[in-house]
Amino acid sequence: MSGELRAAEGYGKPMKEDAGWEQTPDEFRMGFKILKNAGVVPPEVELFHERAKLRAELETCVTEEDRTAVRLRLSELEQKISLRLEALRSRGSL
Repeated sequence: MSGELRAAEGYGKPMKEDAGWEQTPDEFRMGFKILKNAGVVPPEVELFHERAKLRAELETCVTEEDRTAVRLRLSELEQKISLRLEALRSRGSL
């Protein structure tokens, strides 16, 4: 051993738990941890971020035409999210 890890923050201490670790199903924890460490976000999380952006955009719409267009995009996205989550549930992945 060359001792390079001894300089690392938290060396010899328990690792800090990530937010949401306890709420994450056991079978997903390792995979999600690997993805997070690699800087990759699961597709479902990306969809939730996109939904939040659309909701914020809806709040800033000035015209009714713009609100209608954003509501349509939001509705389509929410349907996509629902279908994706239902598929995960039916496969027993959620």
